[in-house]
Amino acid sequence: MKGLVPYSYDLRTKAIEAVERGERKSDVCRMLKMSRNTLDLWLKRREQTGDYQAITNFQTGNGHKITDWQRFGEFVKQHGGKTQKQMAI
Repeated sequence: MKGLVPYSYDLRTKAIEAVERGERKSDVCRMLKMSRNTLDLWLKRREQTGDYQAITNFQTGNGHKITDWQRFGEFVKQHGGKTQKQMAI
């Protein structure tokens, strides 16, 4: 999901204000072309933190656990044909 752009704060505000005015969540979501789950997450975040800003600066993808690639290459040459169970013995 690289490059995913969060909904604007303005849109979030409009959606939450509409719900606060008594509009049905499903109608708000249909009008703004967003999922009900998204709106529920914003409302939950506001309840927990007092705001519904987009979460930023989070890690995307998996962190690499292999740091010594040369050593890993040697390990693969030595154990490449074995299963995990065989390597554990």
